[in-house]
Amino acid sequence: MRRAGGAASRLGGMATRAGSAARHVGSAARHVGSAARHVGSAARHVGSAARGLGGTAQQMGGALRRVRGRRFLAPWAASALAVPALGILLLTPAAQNAVRVAARLATAAITLSRHAPRAPGAAVSGTPFAQTPAVGALFVASSAGLGTHFCTASVVDSPHGDLVITAAHCVSGRNPSQIAFVPGYHDGHDPYGIWSVTRVIVDAQWRNSRNPDHDVAFLVIQRHGGTTGVERLTGGERLGTGSPGRVLVHVIGYPDGAQRPVICTSRTSSFGPHQMRFDCAGYTDGTSGGPFLARSVSATGLGTVIGVIGGYEQGGDLASVSYSPRFGPAVRDLYRTAVADG
Repeated sequence: MRRAGGAASRLGGMATRAGSAARHVGSAARHVGSAARHVGSAARHVGSAARGLGGTAQQMGGALRRVRGRRFLAPWAASALAVPALGILLLTPAAQNAVRVAARLATAAITLSRHAPRAPGAAVSGTPFAQTPAVGALFVASSAGLGTHFCTASVVDSPHGDLVITAAHCVSGRNPSQIAFVPGYHDGHDPYGIWSVTRVIVDAQWRNSRNPDHDVAFLVIQRHGGTTGVERLTGGERLGTGSPGRVLVHVIGYPDGAQRPVICTSRTSSFGPHQMRFDCAGYTDGTSGGPFLARSVSATGLGTVIGVIGGYEQGGDLASVSYSPRFGPAVRDLYRTAVADG
């Protein structure tokens, strides 16, 4: 499940950085006062600047240098030219002093802007919505019926129509008979029935070492007394592998205790060679296993599942940042194993 343990430490780090930024602001303000004190000595430098013009003119002869057949002024020469230009354009010492003061104040203002704390960008947040048939919640199941929901899963297209996909960390250590899948769950309703999990298929690298790059599981499900696969009722997401790191996706998940799922649309970004990152607020505990859907069709809600919330930090320590393993050959092979076991 998504964890909150790292969130407190990250907030502490943010507070430390904010204090450091405040100290920089104070330092920059002191520079402004120093700039004002330098105004008095500005007039004295005007005379020496004029005397230096003679030497500057001599140095200009060697200032030109050739670069790939074109002639450019060396950087120091360009600076030297700026001094006589000001001497010609600003004829009075008072005008020269005004320019110098303005330059110093501008420098101080730039320093302040660099060290001032940055305002956070506009936050994008998941929006609750009714439901989409192929995405549902995983519940604790017992002889007494359904308990609370704890993760998210989605129906994936398969020959037998009986497979769902979720994060491996959602189901690790759980008895399959104690897990139920409710597709399209909302407001206490199970419009497509309650489905029992009969098998859990995870990669050996997850089973043996909890490798976060393999935090994916397929579940074989069935309904008691039923002969029709769940996909006949809900449709199924296509399984996509080999997607690039940056993809426009819809991400759906059921926060713990919520009666409706949340959905958010944004672009993923690469997170190392085998993971993806998705930035959107509102993805708290319970959204683990939620699908990253690319090329979703609004009429049916179906798309291509290219990831599930999981992987790094079991999906992310912060509700505003989610992760997923990038589906590649290992997930394709795991799918084939699940089809064969279905």
